[in-house]
Amino acid sequence: MLTVVIFLPLLAAGLLALPRIGDRGAVAVWIAATAVDLLLTVVMWHGYRGGIGYETRARWIPALGAGYHVGVDGLSLPLVAMTALLFLACALYSARRTTRARPYAALFLGLQTVCTGLFAALDLLLFFVFFDLSIAGMYFVIAGWGHGDRYRSALRFFLYTFLGSLALLLGFIGLYLGGGGRTFDMVDLTREPPFAEASGTAGLVLLAVGVGLAIKTPTVPFHTWLPPAHTDAPAAGSAILAGVMLKMGVYGLARIAMPMLPGAWQRGAWVFVLVGVVGVLYGALVALAQENVKRLVAYTSVNHMGYVVLALGAAGLVAGDTHARRLAVSGAVVQMVSHGLVTGALFLLTGVLWDRAHDYDLGRFGGIAGVAPVLTGLTAVAAFASLGLPGLSGFIAEFQIFAGVVGTGVPGAAVAGALSVLGILVTAALMLRMLHRAFLGAPGELTPLVSDVRPRELVAVAPLLVLSAVIGVAPHWLLALVEPAAAALVSLVSR
Repeated sequence: MLTVVIFLPLLAAGLLALPRIGDRGAVAVWIAATAVDLLLTVVMWHGYRGGIGYETRARWIPALGAGYHVGVDGLSLPLVAMTALLFLACALYSARRTTRARPYAALFLGLQTVCTGLFAALDLLLFFVFFDLSIAGMYFVIAGWGHGDRYRSALRFFLYTFLGSLALLLGFIGLYLGGGGRTFDMVDLTREPPFAEASGTAGLVLLAVGVGLAIKTPTVPFHTWLPPAHTDAPAAGSAILAGVMLKMGVYGLARIAMPMLPGAWQRGAWVFVLVGVVGVLYGALVALAQENVKRLVAYTSVNHMGYVVLALGAAGLVAGDTHARRLAVSGAVVQMVSHGLVTGALFLLTGVLWDRAHDYDLGRFGGIAGVAPVLTGLTAVAAFASLGLPGLSGFIAEFQIFAGVVGTGVPGAAVAGALSVLGILVTAALMLRMLHRAFLGAPGELTPLVSDVRPRELVAVAPLLVLSAVIGVAPHWLLALVEPAAAALVSLVSR
């Protein structure tokens, strides 16, 4: 079933090549394919029984020890489900697109296959193929359907992230050569990690893998491609870039770097803790200074991914309390899901402003609540979820991360946790500032152009925020899936 979930969107994209399918038919195929994919993912979730589920192995390049090996567990299944939901939301949001709808829908369907495939991949070479294809797909989305200086932004995105993929490939080759079995299989490399614990080569391989994934995350100072890419991408492209593709970096750290290079991760744990804290504070402070609402949301992604890097770094502090380290990893996974839902919704909502007024300047809006109350309500819920208000998913994720980092009991971890809490305060300030300037107060010069959300926009955004509220109020169904995988990851990195 997992292979069907991965490749069903690509099959649907192939159908769009048929000449009889027009633009409206292409959008209908897009929505239908993503809806069926989400339904199959829900069935997979219901049938999952622990460990590596829905595993499939097939020969691919035997001479290299590379195969088609896919499966899901408590780390990847939530991200596969989130991916399916976000792509459906983007399809619904774009339902009225008529300009070059066929290639637009085909690109998103292809992107869905490579994103889902990456989260399900259990072979390093397969992971890398999906990783690189996602870069190419998003490049064409930004360059073909973006606005502003879209070609420059698309090129910058491609060059930065492609450079990261080259570093990642070097790291994967290092893992292949360092393993006794000469294999790219991730399960085998996790079971018998390459390199001795004292090997300096392991540190170099971790550096290559870490830099490659840090660029995709992105972490400071590798984040500079992110704001222009988001600002000039179409709303659906920004939602997928932030909601799904940014997770590839931190997911790769948890799936590859930590369990395959446990000794090197332990020695470099404080580096990741420091990078996480810097990302949290830098992302929030720079977002606070933005006058462009879309760039503001883009910089909050640097902030939120900083929390994930901080938590994964804390998991490598092997002198700390084991339960706390598990809690930090669990919070990191929930944060990935929460960020995907909430930031995806925020980018779709900023797309409503662009669709109406063709501008993102906060200073030119104001009083939107008077003309678009539903848009205001949705944006307020998304903003409060982003800043970690109790009752929404962001609180569950960040509370676990803070409790886990501080609870390790390692000297310095409490300081890192306390500094990161300041990020929540700054995030609250920037989100409230955005709501006040754009939605409250006197009407701005562009406010008369703004109308309330249309049914397709409401149907696309509302389920993302409802699910955020469900996780915030009753998170047990998600935590029951994530916590065993988090415990297994901590035990692997503690070897």
